[in-house]
Parts: sequence; C-alpha cells; structure tokens
Amino acid sequence: MNNQNKFIKIIIILILLLGNIFFAVRYLGVQKENKVILENQKINDKVLVFSKLFVEKVLKSEKEVDFQTRLELENSVRDLKNEEILTQWQKFVESKTEIDAQVEVKNLLEMLINNIKS
Repeated sequence: MNNQNKFIKIIIILILLLGNIFFAVRYLGVQKENKVILENQKINDKVLVFSKLFVEKVLKSEKEVDFQTRLELENSVRDLKNEEILTQWQKFVESKTEIDAQVEVKNLLEMLINNIKS
C-alpha cells in the first residue's frame, strides 16, 4: 500500500509539473504575440499621426506650406522608420509640377494605407 501511495504521488507531481510547463510555454507564446501586436499598434499610430498631419497641413491647406510645417512633416515621416515611405515622401517633395505632385501624393497615401498592420 505504501509503494502504491508513493507511485500515485509521483504521478500526480509529474502531471502537475507537465501542466506547469505547458502553461509556461503557452504564456510565453501569448507574451510574444502581445509584443508583436503592441509593436504593430505603435507603427499604426505613427502612420495615422503622419497621415492626419499631412491631410490637415498639406491637402486641406489653402496656401503654400511654410518651413515649420514642412519640418514637422519631415520629422513625422522620419519617425515612421520606413525607408519606402520616406523615399516616396521625398519623391513628393521633389516634384517639379503639380501633376507630378498629385501622382506622388496618391502613391504616398496608398503606401501609408498599405503600411497599416492588423
């Protein structure tokens, strides 16, 4: 009877230990997923901040964009830390004609929307 009790206790301890290991692994997996989700949310927030600033200060503007606003936009687009978007931004800024600028704005806005992660 004594050996049987020890065997049952060992089995119970092993089951509890395996349960703890299982839940620890699941916990670490969820933590990793949460980290990715949080990073995506930060990126999305930055993209939305720049997009809102761009719409308010450039697209809705009735006058030429001043230096301070251009600097604010430049800092905001660099804060995205996305070379593709930065390159597209530079294409827009360096546009020589209004038609070129319109094409580059469309490309920039499309790129910003495509950069939003779910």
